[in-house]
Amino acid sequence: MNNRCKVSPIYIFTGIIALLLSGITLKSTAVVSNNEPFRNFLTVFQQDTVPPPTLKRPTLRNGDSSLLPVSGRLNLNDTIPVKGDSLRGKDSVVQKIDTLDIKISRDSLDAPVNYQAEDSIVWDIKKNKAYMYGKGVIEYKDVNLTADRISLDQATQLVTATYTLDTAGAQVGVPKLKQAETPFTADTIVYNFKTQRGITKTTFTQQGEMYVAGEKIKKVNENDYFALRATVTTCNYDHPHFAFKANKMKLVNKKLAVTGPIHPEFEGVPIPLYLPFGLFPMSKGGRQSGILAPTFSTNEQFGLGLEGLGYYKVLNDNFDVTLLTNVYSYGGWSVNVQPTYRKRYRYQGGMTFRMQDFKVNFKGDPDYTQTKTFNITWNHSVDGKARPGQTFSASVNAGSTKFNQYIPNNPTANFNNNLNSSIAYSKTWEGVANLTASANHNQNAVTRLVQLNLPDIGFTVNTLYPFQREEMVGQPKWYEKLGVGLNTNFRSMVSFYDSAFSFRQLIDTFQWGASHNVPITLSLPPLGPLQIAPSVSFDERWYAQEFIRQWNPTDGKVDTIINKGFYSARQMAFGLGFNTAIFGTKNFKNSRLVALRHVIRPSVGLNYRPDFQKDNYYTSQVDTSGRAQRFSRFDGSIFGGFGEGTFGGMSFGVDNNLEMKIRSKKDTGDAAIKKVRLIDGFGFNGSYNFMADSFKLSDISLYIRSTLFEKLNITANGNLSPYKVDAQGYRLKEYMWEGRKFSPGALGRITGGSIAMSTSFSSKPKDDKKQQTKEEMEDELGPLTAEEQQAQLDFARRNPGEFADFNIPWSINTSFSLSFQRVPKTDYSGFETVVNSNLNLGGDFNLTEKWKMGANTFFDFKTGKIQSFTMFITREMHCWQMSINITPVGLYRFFNITLQPKSGLLRDLKVNRTRYFYTGF
Repeated sequence: MNNRCKVSPIYIFTGIIALLLSGITLKSTAVVSNNEPFRNFLTVFQQDTVPPPTLKRPTLRNGDSSLLPVSGRLNLNDTIPVKGDSLRGKDSVVQKIDTLDIKISRDSLDAPVNYQAEDSIVWDIKKNKAYMYGKGVIEYKDVNLTADRISLDQATQLVTATYTLDTAGAQVGVPKLKQAETPFTADTIVYNFKTQRGITKTTFTQQGEMYVAGEKIKKVNENDYFALRATVTTCNYDHPHFAFKANKMKLVNKKLAVTGPIHPEFEGVPIPLYLPFGLFPMSKGGRQSGILAPTFSTNEQFGLGLEGLGYYKVLNDNFDVTLLTNVYSYGGWSVNVQPTYRKRYRYQGGMTFRMQDFKVNFKGDPDYTQTKTFNITWNHSVDGKARPGQTFSASVNAGSTKFNQYIPNNPTANFNNNLNSSIAYSKTWEGVANLTASANHNQNAVTRLVQLNLPDIGFTVNTLYPFQREEMVGQPKWYEKLGVGLNTNFRSMVSFYDSAFSFRQLIDTFQWGASHNVPITLSLPPLGPLQIAPSVSFDERWYAQEFIRQWNPTDGKVDTIINKGFYSARQMAFGLGFNTAIFGTKNFKNSRLVALRHVIRPSVGLNYRPDFQKDNYYTSQVDTSGRAQRFSRFDGSIFGGFGEGTFGGMSFGVDNNLEMKIRSKKDTGDAAIKKVRLIDGFGFNGSYNFMADSFKLSDISLYIRSTLFEKLNITANGNLSPYKVDAQGYRLKEYMWEGRKFSPGALGRITGGSIAMSTSFSSKPKDDKKQQTKEEMEDELGPLTAEEQQAQLDFARRNPGEFADFNIPWSINTSFSLSFQRVPKTDYSGFETVVNSNLNLGGDFNLTEKWKMGANTFFDFKTGKIQSFTMFITREMHCWQMSINITPVGLYRFFNITLQPKSGLLRDLKVNRTRYFYTGF
């Protein structure tokens, strides 16, 4: 029997299938997950010995891979350029959409998540969670989360962060979440990356100047939050000095916070004062419309009042309006409307219209004073880059004469007796000429005289050199430096008394005038140290009226007759000026004083002026004794008259300055020598007329100016008359030194002069960084308009305690001024000396680190009384400040006590007690 090997057909078929599969997959590679075992030590960092897998750059049909990205992440919408397509030319480029289709999970994030931890990171593969221990950090888009313990659920994109406690029980790694510019600090943070929703417990966040804390805060979207049992404050302490507490609150990021019933608490003690709702602005930098809270005040003349009640409205980016009202129990009121406007790089300005209607000392008495006043201000400025060569500005302050007198709590404004306005326009033709036009207003509250200049026009032609060559080659000839110019001014003026205003008065007081000046100059080459400058000038003036003064024997006084018409006068002058400089130095050895340096600058001018004015001068009696005086027909006009007589003489002057060099005791070398200016300038000026028959020597003008030790500013000037006077003070044709021995008093009589001195001292800042930060913040505010500067200055003067700087332990400032002048009496019976002198003294000092005291006073030596005295004392209480301001003397007296937060957002939240006392009107 033959035992042959039997083969089943099924085995043959299986073998054939296996051979086919082997041939197909011969060059294929297996895709295997290269996961590391989960048994490595968690807290030990080991170097990975397995090289990372290399990503093979995909290639295009033609094998070019240079255009594909190196990153392992692919963008499914990328377009791939294909070169050398056989259906197109060699240089053609076709954009084709990659047909690679990768399905992305619906729960995937749209951006990578970066994470790290200082201790360790544990991945739970089955639950798809990651755990970070020790200073964990997660970054996703604009979200940054840090905490000591963080867990990340990749399936739900939910992250949970908590803190731990050290051996002393202190919190370590408190969770902090920051999205964009909004930071959060909480005990527990649960946040969903996908929906950007989350919930935090025991949370603290800062919104602008506000600090918000909540037991729980829920984030519902990118900008909206809801808080449970929330606290709002501006105090940055962990346990704030004060706060507002509400059970529920909605917070709109960087905009506002809205609460239900709310009440304040101080030092953790709740105050049983509830408000139905709370609204807190959280915006940073932007302007917000809203109600302006009033201040309660007490006034002896006006009664009880609410001051500052109003509304601020932002109309658009370029325009806003502020409305303020004051209401008093005696029936008085005032309204302020303040619109402001601005356009970047073009112009900015503002206007204020104020009305006052006061019943003074009413108290039910029919014998009271009622006054109605108004005031309007306007300021406007143009950016110089808006229209090169043109400028326009306005500063208007006009209104009722007694308006300032009735402003409460503002001694500075109460004593301001002058209102001034100016509107000006100018245009410059570069290198050729310039034009200016302005309108001016001046109003005196004492005399009640109002003067208007409408308009003032000035036109100037720059110096022209008619003989100068177009192309300068070599040294210029002397005649090429001959220059000719033109200065023209036109003015008009109207004056009237506001108590007797009428259109007829405007016509009668209207006058105008014009002045034309043509200067001709020539710059000659210097003769050694001597500079020579010849000059010729022609002046002409136009007048709208002439003034004739005649003695009235019936009334025993001088009457003035005004003749209207067109009148003119002219004058020519020729001059030749010489000036030089003389230097002198005295050196010292073996002394701290190294050298003294004296510079003398003498100048002499030869001048000739023919007499063109003999027909414009006349003689008139001025008193009952028959005394006569010379007058010009144009005395009292806008430009006045020219000088009388022929002048052929010389003008002279000497200017000096004095400096020294001293050696420091501490430093050595060249840096040890310091230059000190002892006297910036001192000297005299005068003239002598050789052709005059009498009074040939003019009065001598003396002056001195200095800044001693870079602290004391001194400016003084005087007028010295070299002639004797009679019993009534009129000059005689005799010099003071005639018939007398030489003495200082024989040189002349001082007929007028002034001296002004000012200085300030302050201690060094306790913290230089705080002082630097303060200066930087002031610079960031940018320039203020004149109206804003004046408003802030007035507020600071009224409330100096609110601007106390505790970083400067003490400061002192003082100024003194004295002026006197011999002026004719109104009836021409002689002369009288008018003297004015006053002293300003102010300063402040720290009583303790938290208490500061200061005072400012103004003393008038003429009346021998203190015209104004203001003192303050302030207490710094971290987030609050208390200030007491008192003015106990003067016509306007007041005091106020203010307790308020430092934050500008809660400035209206204050306790204020104010009283005014007016000693007379």
